[in-house]
Amino acid sequence: MNKSDLVQVVSGRLPNLAAKDVEVIVNTIFDSMTQSLTDGDRIEIRGFGSFEVRVRKPRLGRNPKTGMSVQVTTRRVPFFKVGKELKEKVNNHG
Repeated sequence: MNKSDLVQVVSGRLPNLAAKDVEVIVNTIFDSMTQSLTDGDRIEIRGFGSFEVRVRKPRLGRNPKTGMSVQVTTRRVPFFKVGKELKEKVNNHG
């Protein structure tokens, strides 16, 4: 499922809202989540999971093309941890 699929599903469930309005709502939600993660905040959606930013320490890496060692600096990466309820639904689906 991609963002346009999500907009279609939500539009189908809320026929009183125009698809353009639903698209604005979905974009606003994603923009807010992105801004929260950028600010270093944690996002928790009960029953679904949580998003947080983890810091990866600097390390010595390797350029796969040349084989030369390169210094990889500290990086911040988004991380998602699935919630218990979602994990159970996925595992009991089949």
